[in-house]
Amino acid sequence: MPDLATLLPLVAILMAVGAFAGVLAGLLGVGGGIVLVPAFFYLFSGLGYGSDDLMQICVATSLATIIVTSARSVMAHHGRGAVDWVILRQWAPLIMVGAIAGVMVVAQLRTQTLQVIFAVMVFAIASYMIFGKSSWRLSDQLPGGLFRAWFGPLMGFVSVLLGIGGGSIGTPMLTLHGVPIHRAVATSAGFGITIALPSAIGFLLTRAPHAPPYTIGAVNIPAFLIVIAMTTFTAPLGAALAHRLDPKPLKRVFAGFLMLVALNMLRKALF
Repeated sequence: MPDLATLLPLVAILMAVGAFAGVLAGLLGVGGGIVLVPAFFYLFSGLGYGSDDLMQICVATSLATIIVTSARSVMAHHGRGAVDWVILRQWAPLIMVGAIAGVMVVAQLRTQTLQVIFAVMVFAIASYMIFGKSSWRLSDQLPGGLFRAWFGPLMGFVSVLLGIGGGSIGTPMLTLHGVPIHRAVATSAGFGITIALPSAIGFLLTRAPHAPPYTIGAVNIPAFLIVIAMTTFTAPLGAALAHRLDPKPLKRVFAGFLMLVALNMLRKALF
């Protein structure tokens, strides 16, 4: 067990990371998990808990926090009338199917494989954040049931592999089909709950034999509690800022940071 002198700085770091992730979830619609997974990975590795199931723990703990973060973000956006509940009702069941499948796959993968998947996908997401334009459109309205039937499960599945709430995939998908950006961000926050809730339950039943102390299944409870204590306060702040600011310049800076994180994780996995 780490001593108090080691734990206190780590608690402070987790509080800062949680606060940052909460703001991002509301402001940029990218999901706090894209920050939490690498943060958990480096913190747990620094404590000496590197193992073949470390990334499972990082992904599972991130998804557990997203339940709370997304709920707070949705409530804040709903107060401003930005959430499209019709889209949420149509997409939720299919997204949940993909999320459950994602849990079953993640439970079988080694840390190195999940690191590579995370790095490649996050680099692709960051590239879209930098080079994508708000004027890009595939159509002026969302496609019908056939598109939902394959893209909904795919979004849930990929989001669980990355430990994210779906905003990084759902927001661009909605804007590319004519949904205004503020409504897309708000509605994508709701996708996070449909991904995180079933997957967190699944991960609580997943065995992680080399987990850090106080881990149930693959969810580390201290990290979960510290992060949600911060995101509970900062997710509504991010949602409020999203309606006041143009997030485009900040999104590009953040995307550059994500690229560096992704490249570093890929380096650790392969070399």
